[in-house]
Amino acid sequence: MARILMEPIARALVVESPDPTLDAHLAAAGIHAVRMDDVPSEAALIAAMQKHRAQLLFKRSRVPVSRAVVEACPDLYAVQLCCIGDDSVDKPACADHGVLVFNDPVSNGRSVVEMAIAHMIALSRRLYETDADMHQHRWDKSSAGRYEVLGKRLGIVGLGNIGRQVARLAAQLGMEVGFYDTRQVAQEVGVELGFQRYGQLTDLFRQSDIVSIHISAFDPWGRDNAGLLDPHLTDLGADRPVTSPRLFLNLARGNLHSAEALLSAVQSGKIARAAVDVYPDEPRPGAGAWINPYASEPRIACTPHVGAATEEAQPRIARRVATTMADFSRFGSVRDCVYGPQTSLSVLDEARGHAVLAVVHSVSRGTKKAVDDAIYEAEASNLGSAHRDFDIGLAYDLAVIDRPLHREELERLVTRAADLAKDPHAIRAIRQIVVPATGW
Repeated sequence: MARILMEPIARALVVESPDPTLDAHLAAAGIHAVRMDDVPSEAALIAAMQKHRAQLLFKRSRVPVSRAVVEACPDLYAVQLCCIGDDSVDKPACADHGVLVFNDPVSNGRSVVEMAIAHMIALSRRLYETDADMHQHRWDKSSAGRYEVLGKRLGIVGLGNIGRQVARLAAQLGMEVGFYDTRQVAQEVGVELGFQRYGQLTDLFRQSDIVSIHISAFDPWGRDNAGLLDPHLTDLGADRPVTSPRLFLNLARGNLHSAEALLSAVQSGKIARAAVDVYPDEPRPGAGAWINPYASEPRIACTPHVGAATEEAQPRIARRVATTMADFSRFGSVRDCVYGPQTSLSVLDEARGHAVLAVVHSVSRGTKKAVDDAIYEAEASNLGSAHRDFDIGLAYDLAVIDRPLHREELERLVTRAADLAKDPHAIRAIRQIVVPATGW
């Protein structure tokens, strides 16, 4: 059954402790937020969502949103990730039920970028092990194994928002920059910025002094990237001079290579030093003992997934995601939807003083026609519209109409679409919002 809501979104559940300023931002948009202090299990998350009839779920990267969660929570219309990574959400399940998934690809970028640059310099100069030596009263002033980054070749895997920023700063430090990315737009942008494009991961690893990873757990087509880097780690710097620093940084996702593969590459000398901020198995917040797979290897610098954990980034994230959801609630506007990155849909200019019909539907033939027919048959006028088909088999349609439709008319829309498309789930969710002429 399609989810139908005939008013702005008013209720949210917040888990995993995003910045506390988020709640005030949401309140200003008319959205009441309830926070869970404990990190919930699947059953506890479902119970809380049902208890509060949450229409939005705000979370970070750890608590899974499974098909069971989506199916058990019929009031849910959107999942807002307070981070970049979206692999903790079952996106096909959300799409099947008309639940949109949003992230924040912007706000924590600078924090991660600065950490990547810091690691490059610290590893190049052996600062971490030197600090440990000094705390053991060992004085080693040797220049052996200490390098400048000037003139070194940096290979970036993933030229998204963070990858591009790392590339630009590295270039300003006098480094040569190459990249690998499977997305055509990223390839064109990288070449236009003057970076060398590598068509194969093997070539990038072999021809780079330093490799920095900035891709997701899944590729743009939904394929799992688990273990993607394992066969390439031992290639790092293979075609570079023997004096290459051969450094590896992973501040992206822990599934991209196994701990065993990285340890083997470092212990064999193929990689001289590495820094990781992510792990194949990370503890749930508040959990007990955790075993660091790299604890015995001092040449691998370890941090506990703190790339975005700065005093500046977290409030920025809170502001951005609150604004994203406020506009989604009040106008049906969409930005940062993981189904269509870089997609922006809005009818705000036409919406003032009218009603907005926001429909999440399948891409089955006839479904879009059913939406248009429902408006026509209700003798309402379509004053403006926006539409986007997503690769996940879902479409989002916004229409500004001169009067709101009755619930019975919306229910007929659902039935008509099912008949035309020969798909009982052609319409996944409908939201109708009456936008005041002034305010908001």
